[in-house]
Amino acid sequence: MIKRIAAAIVGIGVAGGVGFLAYAWYPEISPVAPPPPSSFSKAQIEHGRVLAAGGYCAECHTRTDGKRGIELAGDYKMDTPFGAIFSSNITPDPETGIGHWSEAAFKRAMRKGISRDGTQLFPAFPFDHFTHMTDQDIDDVYAFLMTREPVHSVKRENTVAFPFNIRLEQAGWKLLFLHEGPLKNNNAKDAEWNRGAYLAEGLSHCSACHTPRNAMGAEKSSAPYDGAPVDNWIAPPLNEHNPTPVVWTEDEFFKYLRYGSAPLHGSAAGPMSPVVHGGLSEMPESDVHAIAHYLADIDKASSRVSEDPKAIAWAMKASMRDLVGPQTDPNARLYAGACAACHANAGPQPVEGRPDLALNNALWLDEPTNLYQVILHGIGTTEGISTASMPSFYHSFSDADLARLAAYLRATRTTLKPWTDLEKKAADVRKTLAASPVASSH
Repeated sequence: MIKRIAAAIVGIGVAGGVGFLAYAWYPEISPVAPPPPSSFSKAQIEHGRVLAAGGYCAECHTRTDGKRGIELAGDYKMDTPFGAIFSSNITPDPETGIGHWSEAAFKRAMRKGISRDGTQLFPAFPFDHFTHMTDQDIDDVYAFLMTREPVHSVKRENTVAFPFNIRLEQAGWKLLFLHEGPLKNNNAKDAEWNRGAYLAEGLSHCSACHTPRNAMGAEKSSAPYDGAPVDNWIAPPLNEHNPTPVVWTEDEFFKYLRYGSAPLHGSAAGPMSPVVHGGLSEMPESDVHAIAHYLADIDKASSRVSEDPKAIAWAMKASMRDLVGPQTDPNARLYAGACAACHANAGPQPVEGRPDLALNNALWLDEPTNLYQVILHGIGTTEGISTASMPSFYHSFSDADLARLAAYLRATRTTLKPWTDLEKKAADVRKTLAASPVASSH
């Protein structure tokens, strides 16, 4: 009897293994000759260009560290908890890019995360979002990519360690976390909401940065849009857990996503700058409105906005704190000398391009990461809005200065508990910035 039970267990295990292999294995799709540009209409190519911008294809498929890469030729480094992953070349080069990929092969990669040769792709490529795109939109992106200039470029090797580098394992990840296929309309919502959901959850994959990840690198379904660390910044919550005192309304979302600045919150910086200026700025204004409409519903803006006038009035009062009369507090003097000329606001409303710090996300997050990033790097006219900029204080402030300033602002511009280990955290952010491609600008 024991032998029979053991044999049954082994049999079930073998059968399960065979079943998994059958699920995980995909055949190669035969290579095709690179399609001539004339095989696509001008309208299809142009629509594909707009979609590729809205999906940030160039941002993730163009090398930026060390030497500047050629657009869409890949080799962009993505640091993950499992190791570094380098993006692929998506120009139509036959040898190193996707020149031999058919529409069917491209669509399979977007829908299922499977390469043309049948290899399982890592979910650093957000196929778990692109799977929600329509067939026509995927075909149009294909048309755009296949009409770009071919670039012969070989990416660096990934450094994902064993056993996570076993491609077959990605099929198990997909079995757990990939919900394949286009999104279904929510009939309880209006057409603009459904368009916004399609764009935010599919093409523009907003939650890929703004949702925390679990131990397997998948977005936590229990905490959508709860905020997460990304590229040495913090992507803040986009839901009702966003800690700023003024609600992100549809109007604020739209201004930020379309133009790079929301008067009641601040300017685009860090990883969000290319999202705004290299991506969403190319999309129809109606689509950006739809995304803003969708996100404002996620953060329950309509039910929370009534407290905004009180919060704005408090912020305006806090903005002028310690700036009238003789000042003995050395931390207040540091702020007055370096920051107040732009950020102190005696008016009734914040000034465009000069965000009131009492309303800014950076001061209300659990960590000072974004505040330090902005102070050390600054914000150029190509990052936020073209009519305002902030200089870098990389060489002007020591880590101790940064810690003093952060502690002062947190205490006087918010109602939250103090941050801890401020000087060490300043040193950590400075170190990551020194290793980045923008370090030379300091």
